Amino acid sequence: MQRMSTFVMQSMALLQASSPIPGSRIYASGELRLRQRQPLGHSGLDRRYNVSVINGTSPFAQDYDLVNIVAAYEERNVSTVFSSPVPLWSIGRAPEQPFVIEVVIRYPLEVIPGFWEMVKFAWIQYVSLLLIFLWIFDRIKILFFGDQGIARVPTLQSLSALPQKEHQS
Repeated sequence: MQRMSTFVMQSMALLQASSPIPGSRIYASGELRLRQRQPLGHSGLDRRYNVSVINGTSPFAQDYDLVNIVAAYEERNVSTVFSSPVPLWSIGRAPEQPFVIEVVIRYPLEVIPGFWEMVKFAWIQYVSLLLIFLWIFDRIKILFFGDQGIARVPTLQSLSALPQKEHQS
C-alpha cells in the first residue's frame, strides 16, 4: 500500500531576458517549483498532464505561437514555475559563433502535508495553548480566591425570608 499518490507530468520552464547589446551567451541558475491550484487525488497514478506542452503534430501556426503555448500551460491545474533571480547576459561573439544558453535547474524538495499531519499539528498547538491557559487561570484562581484577595461574606438565608406557599384546601 502506498502512502501517497504518484503524479507524472511534462512541464515547461520559461526563461526571459533581454538586452540592447548583442550577446554571446546567457546563464541562469534557479529553481523549478511545482505550482498546484487544487489538490491531487489521494491515491493512484495521475497522468493527465503527461503530454507534450507543444503540440508537435498540429499543422496550424497558432499552436506554435508562444503566447498560446504559455496561455494553455497556465490553465493547467498543476504547472511549474522557474525562478531565476538574475540571468547573466554575456557580450562579445563572432557572427559565425552560436548563441549559448546555459541553465542550471534545481528541484527543491516540496512536501505537502496530508490531512492527518495537519490535524496532528493543529492538535499539538491546541493542547499546548490549552495547558498554558489552564495554568494561568489556576494561578489567578489561587491568587484571588485562595488567599482571600477578594473579600467574601458567606450568608445564610433564613427560612422566614424565603417566600412561603400556601395550600388551599
